[in-house]
Amino acid sequence: MPDTRARTANTETLVASSINTNSKRDRKARLTDRSPWFWLLLAAALLVVADGRNTVAVAAWLAPVCLMRFMRMQTLGYAVSGAFAVRLITFMIAERGMIPIPGIFYYLFVMLVTAIALLPYLTDRWLVRRLHPVIGTLVFPAATVALQFLMGFGLHGTWGSVAYTQAGDLPLLQLLAVTGLGGVTFVMMWFAPVANLLLEKGMSDKPGQRALGVFAAFCISVFFLGGLRLALFPVLSPVVRVAALSPPADGPAISATLLDRVIHRKGNSLELDQFISAARAGQNALLAGTEREARAGARIVFWSEGAASILHQDEPALVARGSALASQYKIYLGMTLSSWSPGAQRPLQNKIILIEPTGQIAWQYLKAHPTPGPEMSMAAPHDGKLRQIVSPYGRLSAAICYDMDFPRLLAQAGAFGADLVLSPAHDWRAIDPRHTEMASFRAIEEGFNLVRQSEGGLSAAYDYEGHTLATADNAFRDVALTAQVPIRGTRTPYSVAGDWFSWLCVLCIPYFFFLARRSRRTDAIIEPVTAVS
Repeated sequence: MPDTRARTANTETLVASSINTNSKRDRKARLTDRSPWFWLLLAAALLVVADGRNTVAVAAWLAPVCLMRFMRMQTLGYAVSGAFAVRLITFMIAERGMIPIPGIFYYLFVMLVTAIALLPYLTDRWLVRRLHPVIGTLVFPAATVALQFLMGFGLHGTWGSVAYTQAGDLPLLQLLAVTGLGGVTFVMMWFAPVANLLLEKGMSDKPGQRALGVFAAFCISVFFLGGLRLALFPVLSPVVRVAALSPPADGPAISATLLDRVIHRKGNSLELDQFISAARAGQNALLAGTEREARAGARIVFWSEGAASILHQDEPALVARGSALASQYKIYLGMTLSSWSPGAQRPLQNKIILIEPTGQIAWQYLKAHPTPGPEMSMAAPHDGKLRQIVSPYGRLSAAICYDMDFPRLLAQAGAFGADLVLSPAHDWRAIDPRHTEMASFRAIEEGFNLVRQSEGGLSAAYDYEGHTLATADNAFRDVALTAQVPIRGTRTPYSVAGDWFSWLCVLCIPYFFFLARRSRRTDAIIEPVTAVS
């Protein structure tokens, strides 16, 4: 009996030693294998153009395939460090100039965003081996949707959503009208785990074939139904001529230094006169442009974000001039003001005042989401409620620039059935035309037509299916945008049900962990039985 026990112990020791030796050899082989590093280099090349200033739409589908392949093939330490380094470097290249954060805070922000972006890959790596292969392919897209959706509640809204890389792909983007950004993101990110399953198991693998079949069927359905909507349900509606203006580029400028001295009551009388003189010249040019467009037949005219810079006490006089003009030409006039109250703790009111053809003020709306940075620190409080008015040209509403990056704010427009949303904006070259393209997603989601006038960027008009009606890029020249815009919107499933799909993805993540945990418990129960038998 003792001899038997000794032999058994020696056998177990040899087996354990063999396993440890093989495990070390496998780890060493994986570190010296060049294949994972090839996938990482390919991912780096694709990530440079997968998003950001020079986006190539197909690269946004392919880059996750390569990065996931690397992270699955490498040991955890090398997988995380390699992926982090590549994502960090390519992010700074791709997004150069797009993130207006100064100094060291920029690098801290980029590192944080890079680390967060790896969470879906780590979730996939941990769960995929513990789930049925077909179910396992759903982990990564669900995790990406959940992460980007929850980040959308932060200060930066939906910036960084991978769905925005597909701007212009209208059959795919019709999915926005049902699921919002989450559906488009899910379809794109589902491709990576399906491709990796086939790369690992081969095309002859039955689970891989089933996963590919399900994915292909879903994609074909999305593109087919989206194309069917565009073909069978075109936007048929009477139109209205809308004109939008930006301040003239060659007009008197108000420098940042002069503005700072005036609003903090540090300027002398000469500087104050200089500010007022430059502001009035800009206001006169905007009113003259409004009159020109009204004479040309525009029934709705509005200005770019903060086009008229003015001291708060001078605001009534300017509004009175705009009211007289609207009444004379029977137009709706959206006057956008940077109204300053020198000495106030929050001196800026960034707003749009809509004047009816009667000359009466219909409403005024303050920007609900001031841009993080100086504007946020200076902007006056707002109520976060969109305004509306029923007109002969449909139900009119407005949202200012950065507001359009927040789907939950624009859900108000969908809820009250807005037909036309005016979006005054102010962009810069690095985010042109991305920021305007992002705004067009809200039109498809909520079913309204959109006109966006951007000083310093792309101005454009879109119908509620995402068709571009007119463009004018103010980054290159000072031009007005005019467009014939439909006066009827539509009710979309997304405007009724909201972010149901994204919340479903959020709930799926703990469910996947539950399935994985149950799978491990099942294995623990079965293995001793198998050993005994």
